[in-house]
Amino acid sequence: MPRSIGIGVIGFGWMGQAHSRSYRNIPAYFPEADIAPRLVAVADTDQERVDLAVSNFGFASGTEDWRELIERDDIDVVDITAPNGLHQELAEAAAAAGKHIFCEKPVGVTPAATAAIELAARKAGVITGCGYNYRWAPLVQHTHSLIEEGRFGDLTHYRGRFFSMYGRDRMGLLSWRYLQEEAGYGVLSDIMSHAIDMAQFLCGPIRRVVSVKEIFVKERPLPTPGAGTHYERGKPGDPTGEVTNEDYVGALVEFENGVRGTLEADRSIFGPQSQMAYELNGSKGAAYWDHEKLNQLSLYLPEEQPTDGFVEVLSGDAYKHHGNFVPGGGNSIGYEDLKTIEALEFITAVAEGRPNKPDFGDALAAASVAAAMVRSWESGKWEDIVSLRID
Repeated sequence: MPRSIGIGVIGFGWMGQAHSRSYRNIPAYFPEADIAPRLVAVADTDQERVDLAVSNFGFASGTEDWRELIERDDIDVVDITAPNGLHQELAEAAAAAGKHIFCEKPVGVTPAATAAIELAARKAGVITGCGYNYRWAPLVQHTHSLIEEGRFGDLTHYRGRFFSMYGRDRMGLLSWRYLQEEAGYGVLSDIMSHAIDMAQFLCGPIRRVVSVKEIFVKERPLPTPGAGTHYERGKPGDPTGEVTNEDYVGALVEFENGVRGTLEADRSIFGPQSQMAYELNGSKGAAYWDHEKLNQLSLYLPEEQPTDGFVEVLSGDAYKHHGNFVPGGGNSIGYEDLKTIEALEFITAVAEGRPNKPDFGDALAAASVAAAMVRSWESGKWEDIVSLRID
């Protein structure tokens, strides 16, 4: 019999729905895993979303009170996709109840909050996971393997970025994501966290940074409470409010292994729509990958190629997990397939009682870099990375 694992999801917006579909899809796409996630309960402050979860997603029950969910004995995993400002209270309560925890990034609304959450989970001895789903693109995993095998030689340069479209519309609503008191930092927590994690996943720990920030869109139309998402827009003449966290962060970085690089994130830029990308160079080759074309990798390994220059590699069933979704080469997978792989990796770790990667420790490593970026944009100087881990 497949191993049954009870799932409780807190927050049923678009990300909570994506997570729920991912758990539900594991037995269909990965029958060999022999795992049966059960959607036991959902918690959301919007009763319509609770009803949707029960009627359309297969949750056995729903509630507007997340405490009821965490107290249930038939829930093994608490999955947190609520707004960032709630993460610490939810994660600490789940850890205290002995639940394994998956939390969307940023795990904490601030680096200090991430440290407190990581400590609570570590003391409770629960298995954790963090939503750095871009790690799971098959060609990103392939790049990581090539690095581990030494196929690029000694790495020298890394350029990582996440340029997203969601804030470029100047009439986009002033959702919680644009407010320091609700979201914490802006792109630093929201999408720079992905760029930091990817950089450290591929190149290892970052040693020091020098960074800058900017708010390009100073005001936005006020939303109607309880309605809409951060992709919706207001109209000229609507009342506006002040944006209180940053649209842009840029940094020069030095890695512990001597690699030099840059990291950038911007939510208000025109042009890129969801460009989570990296370029890396070594003494024997180079690679470039962009989430907007997640099934393509530009690869340059001159000692292994018959011609000079970059070669385009297409993803396919030769690469890890891809074949579970579609056979052959050149047949594409998408964003939610990465979320399904992420859910599979986490739930397998839970079923086997072993640590998962990326976990809250990885989230804390990214938060420690983010904290150094904040110190740098305040000091105007290079700042060393100081681990925020609480012992």
